[in-house]
Amino acid sequence: MAADMRLPTIRKTVSLSASAFDRKDLVVPGDVITSDTGFMRGHGTYVDDDKLTASVAGEVQRVDKLICVRPLKTRFNGEVGDVVVGRITEVQQKRWKVETNSRLDSVLLLSSVNLPGGELRRRSAEDELTMREYLQEGDLISAEVQSVFSDGALSLHTRSLKYGKLGQGVLVQLSPSLIKRQKTHFHNLPCGASIILGNNGFVWLYPTPGQQEEEAGGFYTSLEPVSLSDREVISRLRNCLLALAAHKVLLYDTSVLYCYESSLQHQVKDILKPEVMEEIVMLTQQKLLEQEG
Repeated sequence: MAADMRLPTIRKTVSLSASAFDRKDLVVPGDVITSDTGFMRGHGTYVDDDKLTASVAGEVQRVDKLICVRPLKTRFNGEVGDVVVGRITEVQQKRWKVETNSRLDSVLLLSSVNLPGGELRRRSAEDELTMREYLQEGDLISAEVQSVFSDGALSLHTRSLKYGKLGQGVLVQLSPSLIKRQKTHFHNLPCGASIILGNNGFVWLYPTPGQQEEEAGGFYTSLEPVSLSDREVISRLRNCLLALAAHKVLLYDTSVLYCYESSLQHQVKDILKPEVMEEIVMLTQQKLLEQEG
């Protein structure tokens, strides 16, 4: 059996400008944010000797007189309108429990889904009995946060045809803080695959579908064999996502596409090698800076 052996390589040190070291918006626990007493204390801060101090590592956010620290590594704190990818964990009376990478399981009510056929009507006892035919334990879904309960649990809905049960693809679990908020989180990438960037850090990669029948009401899942070329594209995208996440680069359609293009000179399996990962991410960051410039 052949083993892939690699000799240790000398890492090139990347020179950072002084401004990168003096960034005032990133703090660690114990850092003094401000000694001005005119500010209000928000999440992730405490007052010590009349100085506002950070209690978590993260990014300082100021809204008027309120200062809070957004942790860099945390569970998903959902807001109304967030797009999420989740996994059904339990079928209950008139509701499904969904794992969405938040502190508590989210809830998807039977009244918050489109029934197959798309008809709008009151949910009957018969619908309750057939709930497991629509979604059962282990199924993956895309949904939108409809409301937030008082205890912080999320209520989801899949009333739009773009949400619903997910078919064949790959789930990548990343930190929610790396997902950039955008107008749309559903992207058909020109490389031949589609991506759902869930605000909760769950990213779904799947082959770009053809014309889907709208009568499916979000429960249609294609079980056709996926071609080898599509599987290669999805595998490459998955490794690119892991490379970007390892170097803490924000994930959105442009950064993922630039990373994919930068990785084309390497084999799919080589993308996860540390030196290749570093090279690809550096090329991606250069492209993003050129685009902004």
